[in-house]
Amino acid sequence: MNKRKSLIVALLCAASSGAMAQSVEDGLKDLYYGKYLSAKQNFEKVIAAKPTEDKAYYYLGIAQLGQEDVAGAAATFQKGLQAVPTSALLQVGMGRIDLLKGDAAAAKTKFDAASAATQGRDGDVARAIADASSEIKGGDRAYALTVMEKLLNNEGRKKKEQYTATAADYIELGDAYRFLGGENGGKAITTYEKALEVDPNNAEAVMKEGLVNYNARLKAEAVADYTKATNMDPKYGPAFYELFQFYITPKKDQLSWENAAKYLEQYMAVADPADKTKNQYLGAYIAFFKKDYDAAISKGQATLPGADEFYQNKLNLLIGDAYLQKGDSLNAKKVMDDYATKVGDAKLDSNDYKLLSTIYMRLKSSDSATQNQYNAKALTYLEKYAGAITAKDPETFIQIADQLKAARSYAAAAEWYEKANEISLANKVQLQAIDYFNVGHNYYLAAATAKPADTVQLGKADAAFQKVIEAKPELGTGYYWRGMANFVKDPQAQAGVAKPYFDKYIEMSEAGDPAKVKSTLINAYTYELLYYYFKEDKGNIKTYADKLAAIDPNNGAVKQITENMAAREKAATKPAAKPAAKQGQNKK
Repeated sequence: MNKRKSLIVALLCAASSGAMAQSVEDGLKDLYYGKYLSAKQNFEKVIAAKPTEDKAYYYLGIAQLGQEDVAGAAATFQKGLQAVPTSALLQVGMGRIDLLKGDAAAAKTKFDAASAATQGRDGDVARAIADASSEIKGGDRAYALTVMEKLLNNEGRKKKEQYTATAADYIELGDAYRFLGGENGGKAITTYEKALEVDPNNAEAVMKEGLVNYNARLKAEAVADYTKATNMDPKYGPAFYELFQFYITPKKDQLSWENAAKYLEQYMAVADPADKTKNQYLGAYIAFFKKDYDAAISKGQATLPGADEFYQNKLNLLIGDAYLQKGDSLNAKKVMDDYATKVGDAKLDSNDYKLLSTIYMRLKSSDSATQNQYNAKALTYLEKYAGAITAKDPETFIQIADQLKAARSYAAAAEWYEKANEISLANKVQLQAIDYFNVGHNYYLAAATAKPADTVQLGKADAAFQKVIEAKPELGTGYYWRGMANFVKDPQAQAGVAKPYFDKYIEMSEAGDPAKVKSTLINAYTYELLYYYFKEDKGNIKTYADKLAAIDPNNGAVKQITENMAAREKAATKPAAKPAAKQGQNKK
């Protein structure tokens, strides 16, 4: 479950008076602050005191989901329905479990039934439906918006029938807009501002404005919002956690282990004191970010014996990565291989595959057979990582492509660079020449290293290099690589398909500083020399032979063609042999 849950503040205003309701309110405060274990313990006490309190069952299930315990949450919702069979809220809880299991149709049936039973006017039920539909993969986000709009629509209703919106309602409506994305981001911000009008000290609303800004790639504004939320309420852990997540993200303008450690420490200072395993894990994580890898390993290993399956996964990743970062690839391999064998392939996720692929890429062996096995496993895990990720993020796709290129899986790398470009274009981001070059160069490498050369991939490379020209026409790179792609198609230069591009490249290069592009000019001159050699154009043969010799005195093509030309000329000038005398012919 997404730790950014809001829900929930929700019920602070909905709780009724009395000792039991106060305990529900305490549990809801724990949920708001992200203290899932404390919330769980609190709701269990409420249920023990009053076994028919459906809100306690529902929010106990939400607390369990916050701890990644889906089975436990499902059991809680079922037990609650046995105690309160008519509870619409618990029906929504079971629909949430359906969504988590990938059964969107079953979830929708339960949500519709709960909404109908409450006429769409129960704030707890409406928020629960909208939250599940927005947050969980496969949920109907447009439906979430409809549910919240119906709850808040008082048009035509008598005064006593009108619904009074809470800050939590506006936050949930804002979430619905945020998850819909696109132009709805502005509507989300406006709605979070309405929540702040109702509750000016609501740190959650400010933090979620930061999430909108981050999605819009306004990263400085996002950090400012997260920071504002922590200043507004220094006990609001989720905002510190967002700052930690921001700086742990491996993007060039975000990743900062120093900042990650700082905000993780600040998060731990206000985190749930009851959740000892989580706190021990985070303590090991802080050591990791401070580059004290030995401490990270020892703390992680000390926490493993008492950890549940969820934290065992996280701890093994941490320990394996710590070994990798300190340069001990073999121990990193042992940790992750043992873990992968223990849990089985079905339970490995994208993070596991990513670390495993990185480990195997780092491994080096003097034995060629062993090294080939390492390379093969690295590529297998990298492909599994690529298949497992769900994020539609150009930078993530570029990272995958970079790794595939490093593993010399050039065609796959080109495809992932293309996917990154497609997402950027869909987000109305203008692509640069380098974005097209990455696609073209990897298709070129894939085609050129195939035996025989792959003409389909050469065509894709050629098309990508043309886009490089269009993006940066003053740069010779696109012309040169179009020439090279066509050179592979026409290695003897007899058809001349590469000549127009090399002509342009040579013109641009010679106008600048040829010495800086010596290696590329050698290829361009070589093609021109071969082309004119087969055309038997002696003047241009001499021109390009001289140009090549000037920058590459020992050029093999010049030497061979010069020798062939000399042999031709010698054969052409040799006197014709006299005919041999016929046998038996009389001499006079």
